[in-house]
Amino acid sequence: MNEEVQFILDSTKEHMQNAIIHLKKELLNIRAGKASPSMLHSVHVDYYGSLTPLTQVSNINTPDGKTITIQPWEKAMLHEIERAIMAANLGFNPMNNGESIIINIPALTEERRKDLTKLARAEAENDKISVRTARKDANSDIKKLEKEGLSEDLAKNAEGDVQELTNSFIKQIDDILSAKEKEIMTV
Repeated sequence: MNEEVQFILDSTKEHMQNAIIHLKKELLNIRAGKASPSMLHSVHVDYYGSLTPLTQVSNINTPDGKTITIQPWEKAMLHEIERAIMAANLGFNPMNNGESIIINIPALTEERRKDLTKLARAEAENDKISVRTARKDANSDIKKLEKEGLSEDLAKNAEGDVQELTNSFIKQIDDILSAKEKEIMTV
């Protein structure tokens, strides 16, 4: 296979893999009713003048499915952490007991579960669009190469390979989405 065609296929695959990585990261932020330390990934604390991820100034645990406990490494950080959680606008009400911060995760209503499912679908659709855009870019690059002298057979084979990649990544996105929907809708 032509080196230029191989480069196009490799960069297209990389672009599509990045869409999958992005989807997984975004779906972590959509909570499914079960307490998880990943729910606080977006929280950053003012740690001596610089914004620092919560995970770097405390230990985060989930003793059960409805509770998150945050044990700061420095007691002086309790109020800062509490303030940062409130500022992150995650819908949590942190309780400070002087030693640690406890967050009780409220149960999701049926309506909220449906809203979260819609949010997950929208995120998946954005990543499918990203995959299709990568396909379109790859196909236009292949067409340019064909005009510059690439044989018609090689061009057709390359376009077929790009379509196979696209189908495979769209299926991965659908699988990830269906697993997340099941997780969200499970009471």
